[in-house]
Amino acid sequence: MARTRRPLIAGNWKMNGLTADALALAKGVANGTKQAGWSDREVLVCPPATLVAAVAEAVKASGVFVGGQDCHAKSNGAHTGDISAEMLRDCGASHVIVGHSERRTDHGETDAVVRAKAEAAWRAGLVPIVCIGETLTEREAGKTLSVLETQLKGSLPGGSTATNVVVAYEPVWAIGTGKTPTTPEVAAAHAHIRRVLGGLMSESAGVRLLYGGSVKESNAAELLAAGDVDGALVGGASLKASEFLAIAKAA
Repeated sequence: MARTRRPLIAGNWKMNGLTADALALAKGVANGTKQAGWSDREVLVCPPATLVAAVAEAVKASGVFVGGQDCHAKSNGAHTGDISAEMLRDCGASHVIVGHSERRTDHGETDAVVRAKAEAAWRAGLVPIVCIGETLTEREAGKTLSVLETQLKGSLPGGSTATNVVVAYEPVWAIGTGKTPTTPEVAAAHAHIRRVLGGLMSESAGVRLLYGGSVKESNAAELLAAGDVDGALVGGASLKASEFLAIAKAA
């Protein structure tokens, strides 16, 4: 069956990269993307906030998009150490990740906080990539689908559409562990997310659903071929241009 949604391959660099290495990585991704001439998929890199402006300049005119890894709900103010969606936009970003499990776990972010950040992204003209996912304990207790539904309903702002939001399913227990759900498990989770979205918005069929959690060159083709998987949110494998481009090619 032909795809009806353009795949998005997003690289989350997390807290990695100083200027020289980051620019080399960005230029490698930019050159590979430009040479491939992809018009049927999108490539996005999300460097640390300190590098967003430099990376945006490095990938200019290559077709590669740049995003932030987080943003504050407010546009400005006394929030030491935080960065606003407007600041990311000013640096050249087009997207921002919100609600990543590492933010939910390390910083205690709730669904309400994630929703406020997604709304802030809209305010600044960014597309939020809203992350959801269950822990190993929740999966073993058979709560995966209910957890995903609760997080979706709590994290997605009203007014979400196929053009202003992306959803990423990242099972917490698979992030950075080398473990992944089976392809049928991924497909089942994404199908459930699609059903829940159907009750939340009229354009649910067009919303892109990314899979994240130990995505790499060796498993990308199988994961990306699963039902309702419209791309990937890639962690460690996005730190090597050749592997990240191979994942993008698999889309």
